[in-house]
Amino acid sequence: MSTFLTHSAPNASSSMAPTFLLVGLPGLSAVPSWWAVPLITVYLLSALGNGAILWIIALEPTLHRPMYFFLFLLSMSDVGLSTALMPTLLGLAFANTHAVSASACLLQMFFVHVFSVMESSVLLAMALDRALAICRPLHYPRLLTNGVISKICVAIAFRCLGLHLPLPFLLAHMPYCHPQVLTHSYCLHPDMARLACPGGGGAVYSLFVVLSSMGLDPLLIFFSYGLIGRVLQGLGSSEDRWKAGQTCAAHLSAVLLFYVPMVLLALIDRLRMPIPQPAHTLLSYVHFLLPPLINPILYSVKMKEIRERIRKRLQPRKVGCA
Repeated sequence: MSTFLTHSAPNASSSMAPTFLLVGLPGLSAVPSWWAVPLITVYLLSALGNGAILWIIALEPTLHRPMYFFLFLLSMSDVGLSTALMPTLLGLAFANTHAVSASACLLQMFFVHVFSVMESSVLLAMALDRALAICRPLHYPRLLTNGVISKICVAIAFRCLGLHLPLPFLLAHMPYCHPQVLTHSYCLHPDMARLACPGGGGAVYSLFVVLSSMGLDPLLIFFSYGLIGRVLQGLGSSEDRWKAGQTCAAHLSAVLLFYVPMVLLALIDRLRMPIPQPAHTLLSYVHFLLPPLINPILYSVKMKEIRERIRKRLQPRKVGCA
């Protein structure tokens, strides 16, 4: 790494650096191909699980309902996020390649953040769906119509693409005063912006993008669950509360799986907590790679309709004799 550092440190007046340097998992640089096996395994299992969710929802007309449509979008975001991360992760794993060009880094950064915000937005939409279904069950079909769902999809697309499209251009025209050494195995906006010279511009817009998505969404999600909890307390029997709560179990697990590592990473970076670099890197991997792997399992286990439809599709059909 030392040779990279000496060749890539720019002057204070330089614009976008020709390369950025990624950090691999400490201790595995001597045997880079070893950790390619679990990486590929995680990616293939994620693709298989989310692909099964996409396949069954697309083919089954009985699953063409708001809750399952949002689950379809969640699986799309999971596949996109894990795919966007793989190029640099596999480059480090197979060839110990730390250097990545600025254009490739900006492209990866854009897609990683687009799919991350898409996942956050879909989790918020799913929380709204559950809140309406439990708090307003009689009005639910009239409130969450196909037209409303279409508008939600347009809003998600605008948040993902419209808000993040300026970020690569802002970073590309910023002057960089620090060595272009990132703290992760992939390109992330806060990591790249940290290397820019003070007063380079774009900091206010970047803060707005973060607060309007990753800052606002978890607050609204837990507010929705506060409303759900109040309604559940008013239900007569514990069995009714259990049945209603079970419809939220998979979603709440997905929410915690997505946001808890993200909040921990943000606190560690903001408070500059002295944790070992391997722990920081592993927590980052958990945040980005674990939700795409676990979400299909959560929804297949917790949602009876998904499980039964997949089993029915996989069962061999009996062919009668003429």
